[in-house]
Amino acid sequence: MKNMDYHHLDHVKDQQTSKKTLWITLFITLFFTIVEIVGGLLSNSLALLSDSAHMISDVLALGLSMTAIYMASRKPNSRYTFGYLRFEIIASFLNGAALAVIAVGIFIEGIKRMITPQDVDLKLMLTIASIGLVVNIILTVVLSRSSKEEENLNIQSALWHFIGDLLSSVGVILSAVIIYFTGFTIFDPLISMVIGAIIFTGGAKIIRASYLIIMESVPEKFDLEEIRQDIAAVEGVEDVHEMHLWAISTDHYSITAHVFVREDIQPFCVILAVNETLKNKYGINHSTIQVEHAQFHDHGEYGKMFLQQREGQFSS
Repeated sequence: MKNMDYHHLDHVKDQQTSKKTLWITLFITLFFTIVEIVGGLLSNSLALLSDSAHMISDVLALGLSMTAIYMASRKPNSRYTFGYLRFEIIASFLNGAALAVIAVGIFIEGIKRMITPQDVDLKLMLTIASIGLVVNIILTVVLSRSSKEEENLNIQSALWHFIGDLLSSVGVILSAVIIYFTGFTIFDPLISMVIGAIIFTGGAKIIRASYLIIMESVPEKFDLEEIRQDIAAVEGVEDVHEMHLWAISTDHYSITAHVFVREDIQPFCVILAVNETLKNKYGINHSTIQVEHAQFHDHGEYGKMFLQQREGQFSS
């Protein structure tokens, strides 16, 4: 028989809804990006150019997200035992970083334009911004619905990109109207800087979410001490230690724990009961529970203290 590694979980994500949504969004975004770049250059509007720069980042982000979805569908192997799920998080981190960098660039250019004001073609600026507003509303709604159907940090980061685009379009239109009635061209770079601040906020949120997963921190939806108490409540479990809980991807969680078990309890039954608790109460399907005995497994001072406490309980 050929030697093979059995995984009770595939460690893959089949994201058909997300894949279809991203393809549609990518083509529409690519087309309008070209339109907006040409319009921004012809109208000499920084607000419009900043929005087109953001749209370029959207195209790159969507391409990266598509790659992440493809990678997440690949099976685990002897080198990547968790499959390629973590690539989704790497892609999200890069997307968030791209948002932050673009926002800083918009802010710097906005300051330059405030120091040296430039004339803009209001009619062309307003026309393209209005078309962009309609496009971004449609794409934001599409991505929002997809994010509710399938939990995916890539879709969430793409959604933040288009929320930024939506606000950008509103800002460009507002800028054009204000300049038309007041003649103050300073509002073009001023509003572009406000747009940049909003984009930076979205990027920072995505960076933080992906950073926490990359650092294998305990996901915010879980309370580690509560889980420890539930494992300790399983019949036969005397102590729970060496616990680690982390996210491989946005909805794939893993947990490991060591437990001291009473000698009169069948260890396989304890493992089964712990796994059922984790699965039914917390939705954690991938768990590794190591059964130990303090007298045989060296735990240093911790093991000695446990044995002393247990002997004290028996003597009392």
